[in-house]
Amino acid sequence: MRNIVDHVRLSADETKLVILDQRRLPLHREYLVLATKERMYDAIKSLAVRGAPAIGIFAGFAMYVLAQRMPEARPEFDAQFRETADYLNSSRPTAVNLSWALRRMVRVVESDPTSPAAALLPRLRDEAQAILDEDIAMCRAISEHGLSLLRDGDGILTHCNAGPIATSRYGTAIGPMILGAQQGRKFRVFSDETRPLLQGARLTSWELMNAGIDVTLICDNMASIVMKNGWVQYCFTGCDRVAANGDTANKIGTSGVAILAKHYGIPFYILGPSSTVDLNTPTGADIVIEERDPNEIREKWYAEPMAPEGVKCYNPAFDVTDHELISGIITEKGICRPPYTESLKKLFE
Repeated sequence: MRNIVDHVRLSADETKLVILDQRRLPLHREYLVLATKERMYDAIKSLAVRGAPAIGIFAGFAMYVLAQRMPEARPEFDAQFRETADYLNSSRPTAVNLSWALRRMVRVVESDPTSPAAALLPRLRDEAQAILDEDIAMCRAISEHGLSLLRDGDGILTHCNAGPIATSRYGTAIGPMILGAQQGRKFRVFSDETRPLLQGARLTSWELMNAGIDVTLICDNMASIVMKNGWVQYCFTGCDRVAANGDTANKIGTSGVAILAKHYGIPFYILGPSSTVDLNTPTGADIVIEERDPNEIREKWYAEPMAPEGVKCYNPAFDVTDHELISGIITEKGICRPPYTESLKKLFE
């Protein structure tokens, strides 16, 4: 039996991609059925599918679905396949898993330049499935490594969403808490709401409640007081890209959490698959930061705008946490410690 997940999957006839629309959670569990590259691009751009590992899984199956509609003749098939991969890759430039998964699919095509396009389809299907299967194993391993740090009763603060729907199963940043809960362990989790798109409020809180974990939702600007009160023993967050020196891009607001944790002497850990480590990106200064629609700040979620009409807005989707603020980077291969220029490189030896 092949591993499957409910939030990113193929249709019964495998000609479409079906995803859980994360924009509608937690009140509405709705699915989108996608068959065109334009709708798949929009699903990534609009955050209907989100979370670095989940985007990678989505990208693999998307390319398999789209390949079925491409010209049968080579090299026309090859050209359109690469063009489509580049198009999808442009939807969210910060998350490295998107480009990583697309490159894997392109390599399948490039590895066999002579076979008919139809003969490549089963291999593309297998590669997409391999991305999913590897992610499921990765989530379990990351969760086990993270859980090894925690004691019963610990308080953990997390920012944004790095749970099951952002990955395949368990998640990364909240995977240790979910795995631990399955083993009967008890934790208290503080979930930052994560303005402006409220991934912590809408998604992380929902996932933790469904897992039976004690979760308290707080506004982003309340992180300092819960740390000062002694309620937080660890900070766990996910990541979308890790530079070679250990600088890490994650949802906007993550660097502020890390600065606060440093001030209060609280260990701050990044959890993510080794596929998010980009040794070709020297430092965080080299990471392209996506900037989103200002209306997400001015009016999203409100019945009417909550800011003056025409006010300027700055709306970066991510920020970069300096490696000096990070206690460790937890991957499926273990916990990397400073100096990250050495420990991250060892992941690929």
